[in-house]
Amino acid sequence: MLDTDIPLILQNAPQTDAFRRLHKQILQQVRDAIDTYGMIQRGARWLVCLSGDKDSYTLLAVLHDLKWRGLLPVDLLACNLDQGQPNFPATVLPEFLTKMGIPHRIEYQDTYSIVVDKVPQGRTYCALCSRLRRGNLYRIAREEGCSAVVLGHHRDDMLETFFMNLFHGGRLATMPPKLVNEEGDLFVYRPLAFVSEADCGAFSAAMEFPIIPCDLCGSQEGLQRVQVKKILDEWESRSPGRRGIMARALMHVRPSHLADPALFDFMGLALGGADGEKFKENQQHLGQED
Repeated sequence: MLDTDIPLILQNAPQTDAFRRLHKQILQQVRDAIDTYGMIQRGARWLVCLSGDKDSYTLLAVLHDLKWRGLLPVDLLACNLDQGQPNFPATVLPEFLTKMGIPHRIEYQDTYSIVVDKVPQGRTYCALCSRLRRGNLYRIAREEGCSAVVLGHHRDDMLETFFMNLFHGGRLATMPPKLVNEEGDLFVYRPLAFVSEADCGAFSAAMEFPIIPCDLCGSQEGLQRVQVKKILDEWESRSPGRRGIMARALMHVRPSHLADPALFDFMGLALGGADGEKFKENQQHLGQED
């Protein structure tokens, strides 16, 4: 018998112990990310971006779960941007959202034609596609009175982006869990920052969400992100738990042990005194000897 008190999107959740543990873990990880990065502004309205993949479904369900539990005092508006990809099943998401009683907006913008026209043969679509998508989502958020655009990027997306920047961009950077857009009028949140891709996949599969694959970038071979993902998969297979360790490293940055003079005053270091003691403490913490 269904519990009519809980959101419809959660009513067919499996009753197994394994799923309960997974559900509880993801809930806690999302709540931790929201609290750690100060995402909640009471009474705000969030535009929750739903692409139809496993990650965005997980995000939508967990946010509605937290809201139902009284732990997320914001309004949620689901949004799908139909970018005009050939064979995109345009009815799947509106039918699903309507059935679940979830407030939503479906927006059609043919960015697909722009991307395939502008990107040279053999180059990847991702950069231009994401830029056009982001611009439209910002516009929609403003039109809907939302203060935040909420994305379904998870822990593994952040790790892959870090290594893409390291290998190909010559910088240490990733997708931050929280940022302000260039115009300064919208937050961008990633509440799945602590959640693994595997857990998103297991959660969505168990909930039997109608997954929609991306036929734009997903149809291209040799993407940098795919290559990085393979490297991380290999590391994880050799040393299980490696992804979790690397993800924690993103939260424990020591500028004094890198080489960016804009982040640490190397020129101002002096022998003895506070600088020497601070360096000694850092070395002891890291277990290093020079």
